[in-house]
Amino acid sequence: MSWGTTRVLGNRDAGRYLAGVLVSGFGTAAMLLVAGIWVKDLTGSSSLAGLVTLGTWGPTLVAPLIGVLADRFRRRPLLIALHLAMAALLPVLLLVDSAARVWLIFAVMVAYGVSFVLIDSAEAALVPAVVPGELLGDFNGLRTTVNEGMKLVAPLVGAGLFAAYGGRPVVLLDAATFALAALLLALIRVREAPPPPPEPWNRQLAEGLRHLRGHAALRHLVACTGATLLLTGINGAVAYAVVDAGLHRPPEFNGVLATVQGVGALVGGLAAGTLLRRLGDRRLTAVAVAALAAGLALRAVPALVPVAAGTLAVGFGVPLVLITVWTAVQRETPNALVGRVSATVNTLTFGPGTLAVLAGAGLLELVDHRVVLSVAAAGAVLLAGWALRGGRRPGAPATPSTAQPAAPVSS
Repeated sequence: MSWGTTRVLGNRDAGRYLAGVLVSGFGTAAMLLVAGIWVKDLTGSSSLAGLVTLGTWGPTLVAPLIGVLADRFRRRPLLIALHLAMAALLPVLLLVDSAARVWLIFAVMVAYGVSFVLIDSAEAALVPAVVPGELLGDFNGLRTTVNEGMKLVAPLVGAGLFAAYGGRPVVLLDAATFALAALLLALIRVREAPPPPPEPWNRQLAEGLRHLRGHAALRHLVACTGATLLLTGINGAVAYAVVDAGLHRPPEFNGVLATVQGVGALVGGLAAGTLLRRLGDRRLTAVAVAALAAGLALRAVPALVPVAAGTLAVGFGVPLVLITVWTAVQRETPNALVGRVSATVNTLTFGPGTLAVLAGAGLLELVDHRVVLSVAAAGAVLLAGWALRGGRRPGAPATPSTAQPAAPVSS
């Protein structure tokens, strides 16, 4: 365990915060899986079941508009209110007993998506007030580790509960985890400055965009992250072809590879803080994208060991890119703007990945999945080189790394 990880875990408020992430993440991971299964079970439609995910992630496309709200309130009370609101809303799903009421699942999942955007934006702004600046990378790494760990366990619990008792126990479990997370957030001691007087919505949105446009190093990291997730989306789109045409195994084997990828993410999350301090933003992004390139190339090999190794490398590299950009946003953005800037960054980074899933699926109708992965791997190699340069023109002065330790923020 690294020095930074030990420091974060020794911080009582940071520990409570991570406990809240763990608790709510467990319920969320279980509920998101069960929602799709529930729709499929009631309607028999795979298309409708697939649309559950769209309802959850759709609000991300308008995240900059939603994220403005995170800068209009104190962040801890807002987070507590959001968790309590979801705890109160989820029991509505107890009314779902037939296909005629499936619309309630979609409505709650859209509310879930809106709450995700607001929670992520408010957390991005609150964390620097809880964790000293030099430990932000360690904290974000631990947060990723906790989330990925829950994705390995909670879906199995959710699926087991649904198989035995239906959707209602999972609903109650998720509501309880939201309420418990709200309690843990309420126990955190943090001094927050009052938010500035609210300005017109369009002006606040423009301020966030202006900050991102005017910060060359941060803008470059966001562009690298968006490109990384675009390549990751292509990888996801060909996942079933890798298992079927490449390994000649049933579709369920994707669950095994998902676990392997989760292990890689756990390792990357734990190492993130140390790597950020040693390498800085640009070099760590380049190393992480290089790991992605190796992983994509290995997944094109029609053999189990290379595919498993490649999946592990993808799981290791992608979270490191995300942790780097999240930490840079927190360090390089004035606190009054963090909510809207964070939401904008989420749209710019996750949006390309959504489009890439559609593009990758279309490409499979034209070319072999190994060609798609090989081209994506070559693109990742070029991206790693661009990340290392920091987007500078030849001969231009270097942009200072945003990974330098910031002054600790008193909590």
